[in-house]
This record gives sequence, C-alpha cells and structure tokens, in this order.
Amino acid sequence: MSLLAQFKNAPLRTTFRYSAVAGGLAVGASAAAAAPAVVVDLVKRRNRQLRKAPRPGTFDSQVEQSQLRVFTDGATLYDHMIEAIDGAEHTVILETYIWKNDAVGQRFIDALNAAAARGVEVFAMYDGFANLIIPPAFYAQLAPEVKVTRVPAVALRFWGALARNSGLNHSKVMVIDDRIGFVGGYNIGSLYAEHWRDTHVREIGPAVWGLRNSVVRLWNEMNRPEDAIPWIAPDSWAPDVQVSANMPIQLVYPIRDMYLEAIERASRRIWITTAYFIPDQQILQAVLRAAQRGVDVRLMVPKESNHAIADWVSRGFYDELLRAGVTLLLFRTSMIHAKTATIDGEWSTVGTANIDRLSLSFNYETNVEIVDPDFAASLEQLFTADSAHCETLRLPEWLRRKHAARVAEVALKPLRSLL
Repeated sequence: MSLLAQFKNAPLRTTFRYSAVAGGLAVGASAAAAAPAVVVDLVKRRNRQLRKAPRPGTFDSQVEQSQLRVFTDGATLYDHMIEAIDGAEHTVILETYIWKNDAVGQRFIDALNAAAARGVEVFAMYDGFANLIIPPAFYAQLAPEVKVTRVPAVALRFWGALARNSGLNHSKVMVIDDRIGFVGGYNIGSLYAEHWRDTHVREIGPAVWGLRNSVVRLWNEMNRPEDAIPWIAPDSWAPDVQVSANMPIQLVYPIRDMYLEAIERASRRIWITTAYFIPDQQILQAVLRAAQRGVDVRLMVPKESNHAIADWVSRGFYDELLRAGVTLLLFRTSMIHAKTATIDGEWSTVGTANIDRLSLSFNYETNVEIVDPDFAASLEQLFTADSAHCETLRLPEWLRRKHAARVAEVALKPLRSLL
C-alpha cells in the first residue's frame, strides 16, 4: 500500500499528525531524511492484527467524602455508564472526543434518547474534528429533546484568535444528576472496549461539581445564553479530590502546572503511564532532575501506539531519559491509552491529558487529582500489573538501534512543538 493510501486510511488524529509531518517533509531536507524509516514503519503496522487488551481489574477506594472506582475494562465501564444514564432522574451531561457509529456508540444514542423521553434534561457534546468521518446521520438519531453541541473542527474565530480557538475537545466526561461523575481516557467505541488498555475513574462525591463545571464552561462558551447550562453551588469549597481542566478558549491550562508541581515535589518515586510522551522542555527537565536526584522514575508508553509519527517523535527523548536513569517500559500487548500518574505513594492523577504539547498546551482536557495513600496504592498495583506486559528498554540496547532510526529521530525534532 502506498504512503498516500495509508494517509487516507489513517485515523483522524493520526491524519492530523501526518499532515504536520507532510508539511515538514515539503519544506526541509532534514524532515525528508525521516521519510524512509517512517514509511517502513507504517507498512509494517498495516499488516499487524489487533490484539485483545489485558484487563487488570477494577479498583475501589474511599477518599474522605469521595467514592472512587477505577475501570480498566471498556466493556465494564460502558455498562456502568449506561446504567447511570438509565438511572438518571434530572440531568445527563456527556462530553466525549471520539463517538464511534458502532454498537457501543449506538447504545449511548439509545440510552440518551430514553433518558430524554422520560423527562431528563440531556446535554451531549463531542469533538467535530475527531468525528469528521462519522456520518451526520448517526448523530441525527439523537432525539430533538437532547441538546447537542459539536465542537467545530475549525472555529469561526480561529483566524482572529488562534490560541483560543485551536484546541480539540479531548475531554471524556459524564455527569449524572450532579452526583455521579466519570472521567478518563476511554472514548466511545467497540475498538476501545476490546483492544485498548485504558483507564477511567468514577467519582461519587464533591469532585463531581468540578467535573460538571469543566463541561459547563465549554458548553456555555459554545452556545447562546438561552441554551446555557446553569451554575450550581459546590458541595464543598475544598474537596479532597480536585479537578483540573484545560480551557483554551479562556487561555487556562492548569494540568501542565499540576504535573510540574507534583514532579518537582517527588522524593521517592514517579510512575507515569501516557499514550504519547512528547513533553515540553520544562516537563522534560523536571523528569530528568527527579531521576538524577535518585527518584525512581518509571515511564510507561506504548511500544507502538496508534500514531506512528508520535512514536518517532517520542523516541527522540529516549536517549536523555535513559542516561538520566529513567526506567522506560514499552507496553507491547496492545495499545495503551491510559493517562495516569502516581507519586511517592501519596499523589495521583487520572484523566484525559497525555504528556504532550497537544494535551498540555492546546486541547480541552480534564484530570482528577487525588492526594491519598490508599488510592495511590491502587494505582501502583495497577501500574505493576501493566508492567508485566512491558519490555524494559535498556540504554545499551537503545544505543544499538539502526542508523536510519537515529536520522529519523533527529529529523523529526521540529515536530515536537506541534504534537
């Protein structure tokens, strides 16, 4: 299959990344040098079969007023989400990045329609760019009573305010009756239920207000005042589980600061799982300094993600990480899409943001932040279970990689600021 054909058949976010690469290949000889290695990689990936993702289990914690449940199985998560929608009495607020037109996606259409039919106020918001290939007729199935917002692929105000109007709506949040909240990496679709290792969390407690508010702020920016979701008072001024939400249209990006502060506080261990690791210099240096001062830094990433270009750009950081003493764990069993971290057995986060430029500096994202040793122990248990499906990359092995790979890593460095 030609590179052009693969480009046409690539997933949407992949296409976005490949578009950036295509531009780079056109303007510089250095980027052109990466093309042979990348093309070979793409061809190899096309012929690989999808594999079932491992399911480490479900983990429950009580953090003061918050009941937390961590899901690592998409089918189980979707069952609980649908059950929550079916039990809704007042409101359902759903925000997602990708909403596939398959059996799983149809379950959510049907559940939302049924909720609206019994008088529940239903709001649904999804990203326009991520769902460009989904037929409009799929979303047209939503009942007229369901209030729907499609975050535009290119906002009308894009050219006048790039920073405020360029972010993708990458959040995956659902709030039921202002008392049950879900957030994490799972998009809506059969692929994610069966073949991706992801992590989501359900919170019943004060943090639901923060999850609700993260969606409401964007919804109200995108809609007329008469269609706004009303403000409600929080249950607690300082909940034990905090919510951080990136809001590009308001130039607010707290998740990056959350990560920076947590990494800089670390004295014993930092265990991070992320689908794409393309940090800015401040995040990178914080990680390197932690490893150099003796912190047990472990970074888990896919051995091969669903975005080949992102993999190549990420590999450009491996040399520095390994030399600083960071343990690199390459998840090989399936695509790992989780966005979690736990530090010093005390601090943890679960959410939608990857450690890359898109998530931390451009996209709408939502993470929960928990300071609790029992919850951290659950995430450490989960990390250990996932580690059994990883290869540990060693520096001597990495230094033996092919010359073409080295050339590609160097040539693709200019893309770091875009991904």
